[in-house]
Amino acid sequence: MTENKEKYTDAELQEFKEIILKKIERAEEDLRLIKSSYKNDSNNGTDDTSPTFKAFEEGSETMSKESNVQLAIRQEKFIRDLKNALLRIENKTYGICRVTGKLIKKERLKLVPHATLSIEAKNMQQ
Repeated sequence: MTENKEKYTDAELQEFKEIILKKIERAEEDLRLIKSSYKNDSNNGTDDTSPTFKAFEEGSETMSKESNVQLAIRQEKFIRDLKNALLRIENKTYGICRVTGKLIKKERLKLVPHATLSIEAKNMQQ
């Protein structure tokens, strides 16, 4: 059925929109948690311990903050991609592969609702 259609119906687009809105809500909550963890400057009470241990602790804390910043950046990109998918739903271009022009399979969009490439196009990139 998907193979012959050129675009998804309004009802199908609404279904995708609900999936995307839920994912955005979850992703924004995750982003808040990530940001709060790297903005938290607790020193874990190492002030009165040996200087060597404190140096290790600070190094570990710096690495942890850097990885959390990277996670936050990836999460922000994910949210942006989801919001772009909402725009494609609004202008009725959602689910159309930007390389082949064919409809992306519904199963793929349910798993990766911000996808802009069909599996066929994705495989051509590799």
